[in-house]
Amino acid sequence: MAFEEFRAEVPQSELDELQRRLDETRWPDQLPGVEWSYGVELGRLRKLVDVWRTSYDWRRFEDKLNAHPQYVTEIDGQRVHFIHTKSGGVPLLLMHGWPGAGSDFLDLIEPLTQDFDLVIPTMPGFGFSGPTGGRA
Repeated sequence: MAFEEFRAEVPQSELDELQRRLDETRWPDQLPGVEWSYGVELGRLRKLVDVWRTSYDWRRFEDKLNAHPQYVTEIDGQRVHFIHTKSGGVPLLLMHGWPGAGSDFLDLIEPLTQDFDLVIPTMPGFGFSGPTGGRA
């Protein structure tokens, strides 16, 4: 299986476009008393978007991610991004759930790399994997 090195480097124009879209969000109404039963609770979502709009430092995240060796490959026609650290230890696969990405494990890499070779993929359709090209 062939794979190529990868670095997270999102163009500033894409971050500016995301900022513009977040600034222009048209919020729906939420039915009284439904909280999480019809999806993400609106108040929680508004708080998350406010963090993205006002204080999230994407470049800091890129630096943290790029501190580790990353690759992309194709598996069953799907592009898959993964982090792969080698220590000469026992191989360990770390898989994220939904929603999530391999970057969920960034804080675990340093302590685990002392004893394990880590493979941390991001499922197609999430993070830098995908987009998905069809059903599995």
